[in-house]
Amino acid sequence: MLQNYIKIALRNLLLRRFYAFVTLLGLTVGITFLLLIGNYVQGELRVNRNLRNPGQQYLVQSRWKESSMGMDFTTLAPMGPTLRQLYPALVANYYRYYGVSANVSNGENRFRESIQVGDSTLLSMFGFPMVFGDPQRALLEPNSIVITEAIAQKYFGKTDALRQQLTIQTPAGGKQVFTVTGVLRNLPKNSVTNLTPTPDVVFIPMRNISYFMAETAMRSWQNQYIPTYLELQPGVTADKLTRPMAQCLATYAPSGFKQNLQVYLSPLETYYLKGNNGLVEKMVFTLTIIAVFILLMAVVNFVNITIGMSATRLREIGVRKVLGGLKKQLVGQFLAEALLLTFGATLLALGFHELFRPLFASLLGRSIPSIIDWSLMALVGLVGLMLLIGVLAGSYPAFVLSSLPSVESLKGKLVASVQKGIGLRRALVVFQFTVAICVFIGALVIGRQVAYFFSKDLGYQKEAMLSVASVPRDWSPAGVHRMEGIRDQLARIPGISDVSFSFEIPDGRSSGNGQLFRQGRDSSSAAVVTVLTTDERFAQTYGLHLREGQFFHANGGSYDSTRVVLNESAVRALGWPNPAKAMDQLVRFQGSNRTYRIGGILADFHFGSLHKLIEPMIILPVRTNPIYRYFSFKLKSDPAGMSRLPETVAAIGQEWARLFPEAPFEYSFMDDTLQKLYQTEVQLQKASRLATTLALVIVLLGVLGLVSLNVTRRTKEIGIRKVLGSSTVAIVNLFMKEFILILLIAALIACPLAYYVLTGWLAHFAYRTDLSWLPFVAVVSTLTMLTGLIVSTQAIRAALMNPVQSLRSE
Repeated sequence: MLQNYIKIALRNLLLRRFYAFVTLLGLTVGITFLLLIGNYVQGELRVNRNLRNPGQQYLVQSRWKESSMGMDFTTLAPMGPTLRQLYPALVANYYRYYGVSANVSNGENRFRESIQVGDSTLLSMFGFPMVFGDPQRALLEPNSIVITEAIAQKYFGKTDALRQQLTIQTPAGGKQVFTVTGVLRNLPKNSVTNLTPTPDVVFIPMRNISYFMAETAMRSWQNQYIPTYLELQPGVTADKLTRPMAQCLATYAPSGFKQNLQVYLSPLETYYLKGNNGLVEKMVFTLTIIAVFILLMAVVNFVNITIGMSATRLREIGVRKVLGGLKKQLVGQFLAEALLLTFGATLLALGFHELFRPLFASLLGRSIPSIIDWSLMALVGLVGLMLLIGVLAGSYPAFVLSSLPSVESLKGKLVASVQKGIGLRRALVVFQFTVAICVFIGALVIGRQVAYFFSKDLGYQKEAMLSVASVPRDWSPAGVHRMEGIRDQLARIPGISDVSFSFEIPDGRSSGNGQLFRQGRDSSSAAVVTVLTTDERFAQTYGLHLREGQFFHANGGSYDSTRVVLNESAVRALGWPNPAKAMDQLVRFQGSNRTYRIGGILADFHFGSLHKLIEPMIILPVRTNPIYRYFSFKLKSDPAGMSRLPETVAAIGQEWARLFPEAPFEYSFMDDTLQKLYQTEVQLQKASRLATTLALVIVLLGVLGLVSLNVTRRTKEIGIRKVLGSSTVAIVNLFMKEFILILLIAALIACPLAYYVLTGWLAHFAYRTDLSWLPFVAVVSTLTMLTGLIVSTQAIRAALMNPVQSLRSE
């Protein structure tokens, strides 16, 4: 029986090969997209699941009343060890680290790496698999270092790198030699080594913290920038730590922190999804919904096209019933055809999955596993999905057509039950158009917002700006003096307009915040300000605009260690009515007796992303605060200078190699830096464009299916109209009226829905593009034109048919 079902199904599909191809194409597109999204979602849901005991592990987070006072994913440095010491019945273990990047070298291999200087509990607490070395002792020896397999291969050409040595240029200790005591298997994405956008791949024990910062900083309750993890005792829940953490803050934290800080625990199992205001969770949910809707649209196409072809099979159904065919046999026949098409679509989808997997992975910035890496459960799930789609797509046509009366079937007439089903199918096409319009509008608005990111005047020059982060660090007055000399040498390279060195560049990552108040006023009125450290050429290099005064001693004059520069937001936050009133006034940081004199006021510029309002800012001279990380180069942006851009970059690299023979030349352009700053939005833009393309393909296939149904059902009517003198245009309008109504209904549903969703999405940005009516009109107009093209093509073909043939169609 099954063999007969398959034979008949193949004959029918070959006989109606065009419609079979259209159905197969729609299902293939839907299943391929669902597989790619499913793979991506599975990978996102598995983040942190490979840790040793994720159910009992938490990240200590901070909630600040003044958000600029600290970061949400860090806390006060002594919080972890203090809780472990005071509440051993609640806290089983802790891990904290100081994150830093440094130049790492072995012979001629020199690179800049992200490093965690952390507690020795790292390996035992999280269970990261080690391929070489003893996890119990790897982070206990002096100057020991643990690296990943990729880093071992990168520096030594092999993974077995035990007892090999790496040299690290440290800010406080200069060059230090570390011995490899452990090699970790390349780690999957997790919220311990991937807490920040740049993964950490080198791990150094806390006993060597003095090479990177003052050792007392890890014991200071004023250090609020240390990521801390807790593992709770079995059976202990996070709410049991609420009171102990509050008690620690009340006992040890400085007064300014007590009033502004609340500490809480975030489960590592869900932190990745829910962190950063649930950005990943929203992305996963949005893409999943879109993938399911696109697949449903493909299933709708299957139903529509199958019913559209049903008139040609009515006599077949009638004959089979008269000859004793049972309803269940007819149902089995139609389901066999649906399952056969679904099976073929699934096979094609698997091939397309492998073909487009690298492109999709680069689009989302995530690795997408190959089919050969799927687990048995995943393959079983795929088979289940195939059966579900086949049954879902084939059930309605199977049960409707198998229920037709034998006499009416032999006459080849669509009876009332099928006629009524046309309304349902039209409703399904309305659903398709609604989804397509929503996705299309969303893609346009997201694209406009991303374009706004890169076109808005940020208050500084971002074009032809190059920054180098791999600067050797000697954070001392002598080190700063040497960098000034090197800066002047680099500025003489042809093709360079200006050079500056600083601790920050406009990428949103500052050296921290401080509470600043006016001299002579109560410190409780202090304003939270972002602290930057730069040399005197920073403003002219980045094209910052001065409202008052000068930028340190950039325009001549002697260096004054008390001089600082504020931005306009800081002036307003401190209570001065305008920049001129703030000039030469004295300010102090809360908790410090040192006073600073305001020597310049900068126009506000966007140091961070457009998600947030411009924050108050104070800029300290690097001579006063001797820390630095970046060299910034302003390249000549005239046509001649831009044409020599490769030569200029190469010249910088050559001079860099001469000045810093042991430091890598790792550079990036500011445009690339901004791309990373808005990485999530850029990825969402790419995904929305892909989803729009697929939705349009499937909705237009749906139109083709419904037009096919109408043409099949109304072939005789068209012939009669032609005989009675109806024109081709009139017949085309006959079909167009139906789809204009469908589009109008879909637009009335989709536009308010899209407006509501996109208004909420745009609300996350402090600076955003206007949500005008243009994207809505453009999308509806485009869909109307595409739909009209398909409908008119089918209708004209039917209208041009010989009326005699049309009248004989029954």
